[in-house]
Amino acid sequence: MPAMLSRKGIIPEEYVLTRLAEDVPDHPRYRARERRARFVGKNGTCNVAHKNIREQGRFLQDVFTTLVDLKWPHTLIIFTMSFLCSWLLFAMVWWLIAFAHGDLDQSTQQLLGAPAVEFVPCVTEIRSFTSAFLFSIEVQVTIGFGGRMMTEECPAAILILIVQNIVGLVINAIMLGCIFMKTAQAHRRAETLIFSKHAVIALREGKLCFMLRVGDLRKSMIISATICMQVVRKTATPEGEVVPLNQIDIQMENPVGGNSIFLVSPLIICHVIDKNSPLYDVAPDNLHHHEDLEVIVILEGVVETTGITTQARTSYLADEILWGQRFVPIVTEEDGQYSVDYSKFGNTLKVPTPNCTARQLEENRSILDSISLSPRGTSRKRSIRLKPKFSIADEPS
Repeated sequence: MPAMLSRKGIIPEEYVLTRLAEDVPDHPRYRARERRARFVGKNGTCNVAHKNIREQGRFLQDVFTTLVDLKWPHTLIIFTMSFLCSWLLFAMVWWLIAFAHGDLDQSTQQLLGAPAVEFVPCVTEIRSFTSAFLFSIEVQVTIGFGGRMMTEECPAAILILIVQNIVGLVINAIMLGCIFMKTAQAHRRAETLIFSKHAVIALREGKLCFMLRVGDLRKSMIISATICMQVVRKTATPEGEVVPLNQIDIQMENPVGGNSIFLVSPLIICHVIDKNSPLYDVAPDNLHHHEDLEVIVILEGVVETTGITTQARTSYLADEILWGQRFVPIVTEEDGQYSVDYSKFGNTLKVPTPNCTARQLEENRSILDSISLSPRGTSRKRSIRLKPKFSIADEPS
């Protein structure tokens, strides 16, 4: 009845929802909107599921990459089965050669005590499939215990010996190369590149800036390191087309020009929010978990010790961006060298910041006169786990 009256406009809909909640307090009929799904996880993994792929054969056209991309249990199973199947296949071939040449009959007669005759087998000491399997293993892995050996009696057996050695070398090259690539993958190095758990927005030189901190836990450097950021959000074109994951590049402020960084100590990566920024109309009220906003950060460079290109990624949802905060300094000079205190890596400091968008600040510069720009503020500690999978950092200016 109340719902019917609400549809007719007789009573407000808010009153109907309130009454329903009072009638059934333990079983609410509606719930708050869930948090926005991430496009890129904090550890850099992409939250995208590929479904209904009809052209599965494309993966087999690049077998090596497919093997490297497999999970370790699957890789180890394929590694074991590739050798086992090749041993069994050639064991069957050796057994057929011995059977066709009569080696098995001669061995049986000798075991039964028949009079010895001059007979030269293709492979000595092959009496059954088991012995053929053992000889196959000896040939392919070059063990050679000395009990079984080739003779000059069968040219076909010599040809099979050559073929099995070539096949064994190919399997060794592919599988060992795959294992090496899996253990030396570039994302292993990225686990020691860390990002701050939160990003901040504060004033810098009179302009609102989006800032995050990135750092490297290893002493070996990342050469030619570059960093870029993108905003991912749902947009609609003037023609009515809805783009669910529109990726918009945003620029960083770098004194040397470009996006290259010298990542010896933690750095603070700064993006000035101007009229060309996708964050131009973002206000403090927009930084909540309902907001359709995600900032993706990508750090890429060459590992100094291996020469392999590595990439580390993270993202910040709207509620992970702190308004009116800045990172506390963590680099100090001690005993003639610079020291980095990673226990303060994610700590922020509250600073005076106007509660308006960058557009409003640019249009009305008098807003800055109404706030105190004193450097003093309240320190706000952000406890983060310095798990290599989670972060990347930057040094405060």
